[in-house]
Parts: sequence; C-alpha cells; structure tokens
Amino acid sequence: MLKMPGESYRGVLPPLTEAEIYLKYLLEYNLHKLAVEIGERNYSNYSQLRNAANFIASEFSKYNYQVRRQTYQVDNQTFENLEVEIKGSYQPEQIVVVGSHYDSVFNCPGANDNGTGTVAVLELARKFSEKKTSRTLRFVEFANEEPPFFRTLNMGSFVYAKNCRQNQENIFAMFSLETIGYYSDNLGSQKFPPGLDNFYPSTGNYITFVSNMANRKLVCDAISSFRRHTKFPSEGAALPALFSGVDLSDHWAFWQQNYPALMVTDTAFLRYPYYHQPEDTIDKIDFDRFTRVVVGLERVIADFVGVIS
Repeated sequence: MLKMPGESYRGVLPPLTEAEIYLKYLLEYNLHKLAVEIGERNYSNYSQLRNAANFIASEFSKYNYQVRRQTYQVDNQTFENLEVEIKGSYQPEQIVVVGSHYDSVFNCPGANDNGTGTVAVLELARKFSEKKTSRTLRFVEFANEEPPFFRTLNMGSFVYAKNCRQNQENIFAMFSLETIGYYSDNLGSQKFPPGLDNFYPSTGNYITFVSNMANRKLVCDAISSFRRHTKFPSEGAALPALFSGVDLSDHWAFWQQNYPALMVTDTAFLRYPYYHQPEDTIDKIDFDRFTRVVVGLERVIADFVGVIS
C-alpha cells in the first residue's frame, strides 16, 4: 500500500531553467486570469463559470487543438466539459486522460482548488501540442466537481467517464490534477489521516500520487517515472477508500466506470489551511515549486503516452 519504487528527492532544488521560468510566468498569468479576474466560478456564479469555460477553450485553441465541448443540463443550466486530443500513432485505442475540474466551491476564488490543476492542464496541453504520441492523449477540463454535485450523476467527470464507457473507450490511465500549488517547509505543516502519520514526512513540501488498492500498479508506475526524471520531493500511496481524501476528486468518477485513475495533489485540506475558504487566493501559491511539479508531470505523461517526437 505504502512502499513506492525509487526514492523521494531530498536535496536542494536546482535552479529553474529558462524554459521553466517561462512556464512559471504562463502558470501565474493564467491563474491570475482564472482566480483573480474571473474568480469564484460555480453553479451559483454561473456567468463566471461560463467565462472560465470560454477562457479554457480559448487557451486550448491557441495551441491548434480542436476543442470538443461536452454539454449537459442541470436545472435549466448548461454545463460543459472541455476536451482536446492528440490521436495516438501506434496505439490509438489506448487513451491517457489528464484532467482537472475548473469550478470552485461556493464563496471561494479557488486559486489552489482547483485553479492550479486547471492551468496545469492547459500548460501541459501546450507542451504536448506539437508532439506525436504512441497512445492517444486527452486533456480534459471538468465542470461541477464541487458540492452540491460531488459524487452525483451531475459531476462533470462522472458525465464524461460514463460517456467514455458507453462508447466502449479504452482508457489506459487517468491523472486527476487536484490542488497542486501549496508547499511549506515548516515542520508539522503536513497532516495525515489516522494510521498514516508514521509513514510520511510531516513537512508539507512534496507532491503526492494517490489512488485506491486496485490501482497500486498505476501509482507505482507514475511515481517511479516522476522520481526518475524530476528533482522534487514526492510521496505515493495506494490505500483503501476509507482513508480520508483518497477519493476526493475526479479520479473517483473514473473508478465508477472501472477505469484506472489516480490523483496528483498537494494533499489539499491535509496541508492547505485555506482549503474551501475565501482566502484560497493566488498569493498562497508557491509558483516555483508548482512549476517544478508541472515539469515533472510532463515527463510522467510522456512516459505513459510514448512520445515519438
């Protein structure tokens, strides 16, 4: 459940490269647009949610993707999942999904939850836009992850995953990017569900890969790739869903359709003191470390999809 391949990086973080500095700028620029200019975005702030969807579609289009808007109705409101795709050259029937939810909880600008995941998906899509892959690669931004839709038929990722199953699509792996921008070097900044406090560092300066027991191999493969390629602290676990937080994002929806899926997270409420609060603002994000995580995820995704060029 807990032992992962490789070793978490524990040294001094290397300086950002020029390309990483540019990525940092783009992440900050896009997050400002999403969490400051647009701000709270959900069913009760519907116009802002629509603005967020249009902003995401516009960014995808900049990278020459054809954006597919999967629409569905809830109480006379239209909600959208937004998808772009790179068709695989050799194993196109095997699909890797990289996704996040772009809505925020009520009365919250959602900079970290889940603005960070949203803009990370956008920038990963940009990085892969001129690459060819062996497997099919999809980037998807989901609506309605937050209450009152969480774990309901109207959760955006549930609508999406159910449609994939109905179409008999073979999703090889799904990565849910959930709240990935907050890090602390303070001892005791990292909390744990009961029973795990003796297994992980109590300083919240690492990224986490987590899923359920059925997806242990997926977690091991992903964190092994991250640790091979990236000098940044990382932890992983495959746990029974009874542990708090294991299933609290869009990967849960893919589990319901028997698709392999995991969550990449800074552990949200187990570390982030502003989780689901009005203070979840852009000034809380550690953009240097956030950038390093996105760079590492690019390398993990490249391993999973088989980059050809």
